[in-house]
Parts: sequence; structure tokens; C-alpha cells
Amino acid sequence: MSLKGKRIFITGGSRGIGLAIARRAAAEGARIAIAAKTDRPHPKLEGTIHSAAEEIRAAGGEALPILCDIRDEAATKAAVDEAAAAFGGLDILVNNASAISLTPTLATEPKRFDLMLGVNARGTFMTTQAALPHLLKAENPHVLTLSPPLDLDVSWFRNHAAYSLAKYGMSLLTLGWAGEYQGKVAFNCLWPRTTIDTAAVRNLLGGLEMANQSRKPEILADAAAVVFGKPARSFTGWFLLDDLLLAAEGVTDFEPYAVTPGAPLAPDFFVPHDAPSPEAAQGMIGWRAQGLKPGV
Repeated sequence: MSLKGKRIFITGGSRGIGLAIARRAAAEGARIAIAAKTDRPHPKLEGTIHSAAEEIRAAGGEALPILCDIRDEAATKAAVDEAAAAFGGLDILVNNASAISLTPTLATEPKRFDLMLGVNARGTFMTTQAALPHLLKAENPHVLTLSPPLDLDVSWFRNHAAYSLAKYGMSLLTLGWAGEYQGKVAFNCLWPRTTIDTAAVRNLLGGLEMANQSRKPEILADAAAVVFGKPARSFTGWFLLDDLLLAAEGVTDFEPYAVTPGAPLAPDFFVPHDAPSPEAAQGMIGWRAQGLKPGV
């Protein structure tokens, strides 16, 4: 299914994964609203909503940059309604905006705790709530959230419990919505097997060395495009892993996604330890919401 003319709202899309998804959709002629906080150049963060809009247009899509902090519910609703009015509706929502602080309990300040919960869980809820009236009118509506499979291994919680709570909150919301809107709107999560070369990796998780052991955001963009092409009434309730989904679509060479071809890849947080390699997956693309059992 082509993304030409599809109306997409992406949170936190001024750089990184959100922008990569936008460019990928734009290459097929999608109409994309970028809602993010950065409208002026930042000394440590590349990209603004305006530079993102330029890249979207250069890739072949229509762009609508919107300054928005999704912690502000009134501003979020206004942003979603502005995009729907400009495009004549919405087909796809991408909950990409996220805040991270990998701090242990005693080192996590209340304001940092509130930031992560406010952006990750609450922001995802408020954006989805605002978008649903528009999505319910769409022909093939999808909500894709960049959050992990619900693996309750303690290793994903110790040392950074607040961040894990905030990220798993996004996944738990998706689990609930997949059931609430089954047959009407698709709700799925997408997560990378490896670290992705983003500002968070370069600034917080290891710098250039970690970036060189990461994959490019384009692997998630290609996986997202696969999701958007699925029938929304039946393809829902999935916790998808990027390379498993692409392998099931026939991708066999993942080396072009590597920042440094041939370098060892750093595993991302929250990837279940028993997740098979793409070569051994036998069609498995992730975990179903119903019982969180592996599925194909």
C-alpha cells in the first residue's frame, strides 16, 4: 500500500528516528505534520521543525511544522487539530517523542522523573487522545509508538527504574488501546534490536564510540513503512522488533543500516534475551499483545 497522500502526525520529529520516518514517508508523497519543541537551532541538537520540514519537502512530501510541547494538553490538541484541518484528516499517528535519563533511584531528581513521565507516558496518551477522533474517520488508521515489548525481566528495570516506567508506560497504553479499538484503529509498538545513531546515543549513552556501534534510524523508518501498509483492522496489538519485521518482508542484508559496516553492534535496552536473530526467526516479527506470546 502506497503512502502517497497519507496524512501523518509525528511527535518529536525534528531529528533522529522521527525525522527518518518522515523522510521515508515523504519519499512516497505523504503529507506530514512535525510536532516538536525545537524551532531554533540548538548548540547540542541538530535540527528544528523548520529544517525537518525542508527535508520532508526535498524528499517529495508535504510538510507542516508545528511548535508543540506534548506535555501541554491544550497545545497538543491544537496541534493535532491544526494538522487535521490542513490535511483534511489524519491517517497515521507516530508517537515518537521521548525523554531519557538513565539514573538510579537516588540520583533521579523529581523534575527529571516528571519530565520522563510527562513526555513519554502522559504525552503519548494526550496526543493519541487528541488524534483518535480524526483517525476513526480514516480508511486505514494506524498508531505506531516507539516503545519496547513488555518484557518484565528485572535487568530492564534495575539502575534506571524511572526511565523504564516511563517507556513501558507507552507500551502499556498501546496494549490497552489495541484492545479498546480492535477492528477500528491499529495500535502497534516498534523497537530497535540495536542502539540507533541519535542525539541521545551521542550525547548521553556513549558518544561517537557508541554511535559507531549503532544502526542508522533508517532501519526503523523502513520498518514503520511496512507497518503503515498493513490492514489496520487486523494488524494490531504487536510489539515489533525492527529487523525481525524487515526479515519477514524479505530483507536479508542489514549491513547497509550499520553506521560502521562490519563493526560489532551494541544491543538496545528492553530487547528480550530470547529474541531470535533475523536468520533464525522463521517469520516471527515480534510479540502479540494477547498474552505477549511470540507470533508470526
